[in-house]
Amino acid sequence: MSNEIQTINRVRDSVRKKIERPFEFDYGAPAELFPCRIKNGHGQFKYRRFETATEAIRFAVEEVPASVLRGAYLEVNEVRFSYHEIQCLYDSAAYPLRRTDLIGIDSPLQVAPAE
Repeated sequence: MSNEIQTINRVRDSVRKKIERPFEFDYGAPAELFPCRIKNGHGQFKYRRFETATEAIRFAVEEVPASVLRGAYLEVNEVRFSYHEIQCLYDSAAYPLRRTDLIGIDSPLQVAPAE
């Protein structure tokens, strides 16, 4: 198994342990999103505070390019979540908002051809 796959599996296991029980992760808690410490200036976002973790997760996944999020982290109730963990929280069935759908081959947003 490649190092990247092993890393992804470790992150998924870590997130599962952190959010095994839905009540353990509070999507309604205040959250802070911290940028990566390396300041290359290209698309860097600034520190942001959010009223809810849900808003912070949505912002991180839907509005910030993945390349900019690498090295950034989300802090909720004094627990830090890396980029991959943020993505897992977004993908979780417990995530309370509707996710942004990308139009793809199987997407329900596609219009069927007229007969």
